[in-house]
Amino acid sequence: MSKNPIINAFGALTYIIFVVTTLTFATQPLKNKPDTFFAPIVFLSVLTLSVVVMAFMFFYQPLLLFIDGKKKEAINLFVKTVAIFAAMTVVALILLFIGKI
Repeated sequence: MSKNPIINAFGALTYIIFVVTTLTFATQPLKNKPDTFFAPIVFLSVLTLSVVVMAFMFFYQPLLLFIDGKKKEAINLFVKTVAIFAAMTVVALILLFIGKI
């Protein structure tokens, strides 16, 4: 991703919004149908893809910095990215509980 933790955190949030939106609209026609053998396969596939995408967004740039010997900068970038993402999550939870979203 980038060396900007705000961009990394917003990228993760954007990916999550994209996946939720896609799954919501894709499953609308399937509401009244029973799950099939493929439902858990699709679920695990989306989960695996999401883990890989999140790993890329959170770990790729810090890993490159760490390999280049910039350990303090790598840890700082990772912690800031996680902290910003955590703040976004807390804001979303607060908005959810007060009924704004």
